[in-house]
Amino acid sequence: MDLSLGSNSFRNTNGVLAIHGKEQIVLEIVAESDQLLLTMDLYNASGRQVAHLRRNEWKFNLDDRFALSATAASPSLYGGVPWLKLDDQETGDTVLEASVPDRDKVQILQGKLYTHKGQLLEITSHLCRIAGVVTMFGDTRDVRGGAIVIG
Repeated sequence: MDLSLGSNSFRNTNGVLAIHGKEQIVLEIVAESDQLLLTMDLYNASGRQVAHLRRNEWKFNLDDRFALSATAASPSLYGGVPWLKLDDQETGDTVLEASVPDRDKVQILQGKLYTHKGQLLEITSHLCRIAGVVTMFGDTRDVRGGAIVIG
């Protein structure tokens, strides 16, 4: 699958984002239902794991802090695309928002989440950055069937 993080494009990925050497986000497209699935570990600013989402189902979510909204492709004449949005109900921030504009392409439109090291990862329409560590703007890479590695 091809994956876009803001203005950055990664071709031929396996849908995995490894941040600081740890697989933190996995995105899958289920062809039969045209559903976008998210598996993700969520951390706080001190690097403590506070939630785990497995294929759009909560395995744990301390204090129900996070809320997931997702939809499959719409069978309507206008063909709504599959998307999902994960919100932090404590801060009001969007943790991750993604959509499937084409059959084998996922766009992460925006995101604001902490890594297992407690560092903030931000994804905007222009960039993807971990403050003081790495900033990616307009990069295009072929990862040859592997994970996207950040940090």
